[in-house]
Amino acid sequence: MITHNKGGNRMTRKVQRVRDPLHNLIQFGDNDIDQTCWNVLNTRPLQRLRRVKQLGFSDYVYPGAAHSRLVHSVGVFHTARQLSEVISDRVGGPSGRFNTRKAHVAIAAALIHDIGHGPFSHAFEHALDGVKLSRKHETRTQAIINGTEISKIFEDAFDSDFPDEVSNIILSRYPADIYASMVSSQFDADRLDYMRRDRIMSGTQQSAIDYEWLLKNLKVGKIDVGVDDTNIKKVETFVLDRKASVAAEGYALSLFYLYINVYFHKTTRGFEKLFTALMENIAHRVIGGKTCGLPANHPIVRYLRNPDGVEEFLRLDDTVVYGALSQLCDSKDHALSELSCRIRDRKPYRCFDVSKYMAATYEAPDDPDSAKRAEARKTARVKTAEAIELIKERKLLQRRDQGIPLILEDEAKRDAYKRDGKISSIYLMGADEKLHDLANISSAVDELGQYHAYRLYYRDEAGKKLIDQIVGEVTK
Repeated sequence: MITHNKGGNRMTRKVQRVRDPLHNLIQFGDNDIDQTCWNVLNTRPLQRLRRVKQLGFSDYVYPGAAHSRLVHSVGVFHTARQLSEVISDRVGGPSGRFNTRKAHVAIAAALIHDIGHGPFSHAFEHALDGVKLSRKHETRTQAIINGTEISKIFEDAFDSDFPDEVSNIILSRYPADIYASMVSSQFDADRLDYMRRDRIMSGTQQSAIDYEWLLKNLKVGKIDVGVDDTNIKKVETFVLDRKASVAAEGYALSLFYLYINVYFHKTTRGFEKLFTALMENIAHRVIGGKTCGLPANHPIVRYLRNPDGVEEFLRLDDTVVYGALSQLCDSKDHALSELSCRIRDRKPYRCFDVSKYMAATYEAPDDPDSAKRAEARKTARVKTAEAIELIKERKLLQRRDQGIPLILEDEAKRDAYKRDGKISSIYLMGADEKLHDLANISSAVDELGQYHAYRLYYRDEAGKKLIDQIVGEVTK
């Protein structure tokens, strides 16, 4: 325990340590930023993240993937400090042009960047799109900073501008400088933590990255940022030394496969769609002044009546939803009852992957002619698009049985590598100090395309027949 004088007052500062399955020992030291972040970590908004799972419904597929947003946030804080050290080393430290204030702001932003996530993380963010009650978690984060004790902790430790500076980093569309890149960039602390953490906790044996080598080879370089083809300015961000090109290639591929194998898993996505259907059903009833099977003061009901209220939002977490499911299962409303019980008891709709079916039907993987293989893949994509249009035309997604959707839809897209020559690309720095897009160096990355899955989830045979009819017409 260390005692310091600050502003004439004696303050006792205790070094705190947290055990972590990924980083092992994370220490909050006796310096200003670590002590401040420890105090913020112990606030209600951060502690709430103990009850919000990092990967939403992924533990329905990978039982070990039940880690919380809190442990991830602590990991991002730790990783941000490592990135801060990289910046300091590259720009000459405090005696050079290293800006300690900006680094502290970025480290604080890294810790709290997820406080705006609702129950089941990203699933909740989109669950209320249909009733126009969804809010971006970044915007919600700013409201929580300003509306809770977090703002005062930052102000007391630094000054009145500090909370706004933290919010600005989280809300920015692209990083304004190298310090903001710690929070948002190709090599930001968030991604460097979740890629490794989610892989470990899900148990997948793919998507490992050479973290230490990547960190050692990070450099500071200037790249163009802008909108579409218009460059606005050049900003400093993280780039890699050319000798880390193989590690960079593995990094890009690992992230892509993590999306395919974990984040876009068909069962996980299927439960997200059930959750969306349930929340929209509840919202329609609450907005319409009807009963929904929950008490009037239930956190879900209170939030739906005031979706912009900070207090109403902070009452929500995964446990609140899970606790409501058993009540809703007893509802006399068939839709509320069935959807709730399906989520509670892990009874998903069955999945028909339209894109996979079209690929199996039309692609020609054994054809020795590469042009014919490419044409066959194009045909499969066209047929998938035709099926999507028919489903929309015939309003299959609006079909209901006692208010229960017969069919749910999921469309998942992910570019393997965003080659835009700007902030979305990974850059390698050669011996000549010039930056080169990874895709121009790695043929494996250059040839990567887009992952596109289009799936339909059906409740019973009535829904399956509707899907079979559409598929039959498209493929006849």
